[in-house]
Amino acid sequence: MRSFAIGGGLPPVVKNLLIINGLFYLLKLSFGNDGMGRNELDGIMGMHYLGSPLFKPWQLLTHMFMHGDVGHLFVNMFALFMFGGPMEQRWGSKRFLTYYLLTGFGAVALHTGINAFEVMRDEEALAAYGVEASAVKVAAVQSATDIGAAEFTLQDVAQGSGAPMGTVLQLFYDYVGTMIGASGAVFGVLLAFGMYFPNTQLFLLFPPIPIKAKYFVIGYGLLELFAGITQSPGDNVAHFAHLGGMLFGIIIIRIWRRKDPFA
Repeated sequence: MRSFAIGGGLPPVVKNLLIINGLFYLLKLSFGNDGMGRNELDGIMGMHYLGSPLFKPWQLLTHMFMHGDVGHLFVNMFALFMFGGPMEQRWGSKRFLTYYLLTGFGAVALHTGINAFEVMRDEEALAAYGVEASAVKVAAVQSATDIGAAEFTLQDVAQGSGAPMGTVLQLFYDYVGTMIGASGAVFGVLLAFGMYFPNTQLFLLFPPIPIKAKYFVIGYGLLELFAGITQSPGDNVAHFAHLGGMLFGIIIIRIWRRKDPFA
C-alpha cells in the first residue's frame, strides 16, 4: 500500500477532511462545559435522537467532525489517512467524498434505528405509570443550562407517578445522549479498502502479525457486531453506527458496480 505525505501526495478530500476535523477539535477546546458536564459544542454539534428536544437538523452532518478526545480523533484520522488515500485515488475526489458522506449518514440511520427501538421501549415503560414523554423532555432541555432544575423535574416526575427513578433516568439519557465522531464514515472507507484491495497485507500492532485486508475487515465487522449485541455497562461506543457505515458501504459499492463494473 502506498504512503502519502501531508501537503504532497495526499489526495485533496482526505487532506481537507483531516484539516477540518482537526479545526473542529481545536474549536471544541475553546468551549466550556454544559449543565451535564460535557463540552458545550458536543451538545450543539453531536447527534441527538431524532425525537429529542435537543436534536437539530445540522447534527446529521456536524457529528461526523466532532471527537471526544485526542485519542478518538487520532484513531479516526489515522485510519482515514491510511485507507482513504488509496480509495480517493481509485475513485476520484468527487466519488470518494460522496461515499464518505453517505456512509456517515448510513451510520446515523442504523444507530438511530436501534436508538428509536430503545426509546420507544422506555417511553412505553413510563406510559404504564401515566408519565408522558414530554415531562422528561422538559428535563432534557433544562439539563443544558441548569442540571439542578433538571434533577428536580425528574424527581417530581418519579414521585408524582410512582415510576422507578431508574426508568425515568433511562428515558432522560435517551434524550440527552449524543453520538459524535467520524467512525461511521471511516468504517465505510475501511470496508471499501477491503473490497478493492482485498489481498493487501496490513501489519497490526496487536497482535504483531500481517493480515490480508479482506480478513481484517471481516474480523473487525464481526467484532463490532458482537460488541454491539453484548454491549456492557459503561461502553459508550456506538458499535451499530460503525456497522451502519460498513453496511451502507456495501450497498453503495454494489449499486455503483451494477452501473459500471469497473467502478
